[in-house]
Amino acid sequence: MAPILPATTPSAPRRARVGARVVLVAGVAACGLVGCTAGPTTSVPSETAASASPGGADEQSLAALGKAAGRDVGFAIDPVRLGDQEYARIAATQYDLVAAENVMKWETTEPDDGRFEFGPGDDVVRYAEATDKKVYGHNLVWHEALPAWVKSLDEDALRTAMEDHVRTQAAHWRGRVIAWDVVNEAFDDDGSRRGDSVFQQVLGDGYVEDAFRTARAADPDVDLCYNDYNLEWIGPKSDAVYAMVADFRARGVPIDCVGFQGHLPVGGVPGDLVENLERFAALGVDVRITELDVRVPTPASDGDLRRQADDFGAVFSACLEVERCRGVTTWGITDRYSWVPSVFPDEGAPLIWDAAYRPKPAFDAVVEALGAGRPTRQ
Repeated sequence: MAPILPATTPSAPRRARVGARVVLVAGVAACGLVGCTAGPTTSVPSETAASASPGGADEQSLAALGKAAGRDVGFAIDPVRLGDQEYARIAATQYDLVAAENVMKWETTEPDDGRFEFGPGDDVVRYAEATDKKVYGHNLVWHEALPAWVKSLDEDALRTAMEDHVRTQAAHWRGRVIAWDVVNEAFDDDGSRRGDSVFQQVLGDGYVEDAFRTARAADPDVDLCYNDYNLEWIGPKSDAVYAMVADFRARGVPIDCVGFQGHLPVGGVPGDLVENLERFAALGVDVRITELDVRVPTPASDGDLRRQADDFGAVFSACLEVERCRGVTTWGITDRYSWVPSVFPDEGAPLIWDAAYRPKPAFDAVVEALGAGRPTRQ
């Protein structure tokens, strides 16, 4: 499960949704190489200002290797971290795609009913444009990271709120985001719809289709994706998502891609990953690895780091084997800021740079996998 932000202060329950929507782009802390400043404009590092070799003189650019292989190489960004020089330097030179870790989630973008605050997300988009990166939007509808007011609504009000939220957010970044996780984590591991989702409880199965149709109306050109964890292997959950995607494709419900999060324990890359990606791709959708990290017991042993490297290499190689796999995004850059230790006690160190920004064996494995890849799409 992806990390979430703390809950915001609850607003008064909605009685009705009447009149024009108010969209506020709030001034937020803006961070660049020189630190953070208050205000609506972000100072961002340029490619020329950043070091070309954050981890050492012989280090290769993952972005360049990915481009040669026809794949995006992305990371989940927290714009506040751009005040950390090493973080900003690696981000600028090693990746060609960014996904907002938290700042495009509902409780950030619409903390109160009808009051939109796009400032932090705008910081991510401006940063990406300044450093020539694509933006992957995460996310529009999720049962987590919701402000309290959403959870108090009746059926008609919740449907209106969801459609309004999807429409307004997708329209705000129209033309600046290449894809959206329209709905995130709608299924339980047994293949049933997630029972603890307010959208499922109040609106039923149809909310997923409604969200996708609303997003398409707001932005006809963006790729619309379904995203979930524990989809990597063939089993009840991936079978249920596969059936939903097949149904959507057959009925003309707009869906363009499926995101496989990839929050894995060390040694947890499934042997049928390629087969699973291929069967989704055969439905006519693209696939992506959207939130990759590989956690190990901490403190990490040399053996665990070698196994972690094997896992990272295997996931990147799997994406390269599948023509419709658009790329791999890691859920962060450095172990220093990973969400994993806060959720998995005694586990961590899940990324390819350690807490001191030293490239780990996993970095070399990714370089090797990308370097061996053949460009199958551009």
